[in-house]
Amino acid sequence: MRASYWVYGQSVSSGEGPEELDAQSPSARTPRVGRGGKAPEEVVERGARAARHLEPKVYADVIVPAWRRVTTGEPRWPVALGVLAAIGLQLALPRRVTFQHQWFLPLIELIMLIVLVGTNPGRITPDKRRRILSMILVVTISVANIISAGRLIARLLNAGEENAGPLLLIGGAIWLTNVIAFSLWYWELDRGGPVGRALATHEYPDFLFPQMQAPELAPPHWEPRYVDYLYMSFTNATAFSPTDVMPLTRWAKLTMLIQSAISLTTVALVVARAVNILH
Repeated sequence: MRASYWVYGQSVSSGEGPEELDAQSPSARTPRVGRGGKAPEEVVERGARAARHLEPKVYADVIVPAWRRVTTGEPRWPVALGVLAAIGLQLALPRRVTFQHQWFLPLIELIMLIVLVGTNPGRITPDKRRRILSMILVVTISVANIISAGRLIARLLNAGEENAGPLLLIGGAIWLTNVIAFSLWYWELDRGGPVGRALATHEYPDFLFPQMQAPELAPPHWEPRYVDYLYMSFTNATAFSPTDVMPLTRWAKLTMLIQSAISLTTVALVVARAVNILH
């Protein structure tokens, strides 16, 4: 009696043993899987093609964070507002702690800012001349503030300030300008500046932000902007040391050290003189 049974998806009579099955072609013994009866090799190949198609997106959005890959340039307007605030603070200082023509350096700074915004009003794009002009602008703001701080300290040491109220206002304006100036330095130098960060030209960061250590706490496309550097500069000036953002390179450590020293000296002398006047 010949019985029929199924082997490898085919009907086989009991009289057909393994020898008969081995004599058949390999395709006859291969199970048919997948939609439309496709062979496993074809299904695997289609899956591999799909994986290769998705690889760039997965690589960009999951494996490599935004601050380590090429992105669009950041907007210029936050930086422009910071520079305008520094110019306004410099113009508010009395003549005794600035130049005789106290409007001279602020006017130069304003002209440079207008040129930068006029030639590149949107997102910051690569341009060597704009980069040089931007660095000159930061140097000018820093030099003007150093001169004002030096003249104020000289007057404090010689007991030249006799009213506590104006003294605190002058000291506060110089301190705030110092915060803005150093925020611009951090923003301009970290990983090659805004253009260098957008083009991912530097592999290693100069400053370690919390979002870099714990990317799950930030949006997937997060990367440091000017406001982050402004906050870092403010906390460094108030705590006289790094807080949540850590400097990694030597220049970053020395720059934060200089800012802390300037801030500590200004606050200590201004507050001490103001207390002395009040008593």
